[in-house]
Amino acid sequence: MKSYTLRVEGTQAVLQRGDAPRPEPGPGQVLLKMHAAGLNRGEFIPGGLIKGGAPKPAGMEGAGEIVALGAGVSGVAIGQRVMGRCAGAFSEYAVMDAREALPVPAGLGLEAAAAVPLTFLVVHDMLVLQGRLKAGDWLLVTGVSSGVGVAALQTAKALGARVIGTSGSPDKLARLQALGLDLALPTRAPDFAAAVLEATGGQGVALVVNTVGGTVFAECVRTLAFEGRLATVGYVDHTLKAEIDLQALHARRLTLFGVSNKMRSADQRAAGVPAFVADVLPAIADGRIRPLVDRVFAFDELAAAKAHMEANQHLGKIVLKISD
Repeated sequence: MKSYTLRVEGTQAVLQRGDAPRPEPGPGQVLLKMHAAGLNRGEFIPGGLIKGGAPKPAGMEGAGEIVALGAGVSGVAIGQRVMGRCAGAFSEYAVMDAREALPVPAGLGLEAAAAVPLTFLVVHDMLVLQGRLKAGDWLLVTGVSSGVGVAALQTAKALGARVIGTSGSPDKLARLQALGLDLALPTRAPDFAAAVLEATGGQGVALVVNTVGGTVFAECVRTLAFEGRLATVGYVDHTLKAEIDLQALHARRLTLFGVSNKMRSADQRAAGVPAFVADVLPAIADGRIRPLVDRVFAFDELAAAKAHMEANQHLGKIVLKISD
């Protein structure tokens, strides 16, 4: 089968296309004929989600059709369209933990479905499982035009929250206002706390999703309301350290938490899926949430898709089309 691998050379992640044996599903797994896969920035950052050593199957999420079941699998069927997180998604076939296989709603195409699993499961973790966001709350998303940022905006609006977003692109912010962005702050600098406090009547936000990193961390803390929560999900600025205002942390009873699957076991990753199916999947099925796909690339254009992502011109997710 056609497949891509990824290896680290110095500070670069290098993709290579080749042929690989078609995998077989093990116990508790399903085999998918892959139709599309989503790209994620973290999978191309050496030292982030990828390490040195031998080349590894590339791709982390996708959508397709089940063509074989491993031992002990129930609840899904051969021929069913599913989407989910899986290693080696940039291939014609890939195996997936059956517990991670999410049914693709009838009105959702497989290219859009490929943009759902990893990003929206992470967002559900941030906003619902750990962030406890509820209707009427204020949410701040730094880097709101990223894949995670857009998904956070869409999910928060489906939950009835109000959303403030920062981005260095006024054009992208203008486009996101059509998705319900309540306040757009065109900046990449740590200079937004005053505007956030003014918009929230001096109270601050209930939750911050920080997709940018350490350069804005202290400013994010300044925007938090009493008992506010701050989720760190990325550091595209490559700044891994920041000052923490301990007085604010103490007096305002703040909660700081990270969101990553890097060190979680398969059981831990699967544990959050049923809540996602109950909390978010209905909104995707009925159209309240529509994954925003920036551009779809053909299978042999993965290098171009990666370059498009690294150019930071996209809004939402980039998808690789693998088969019809």
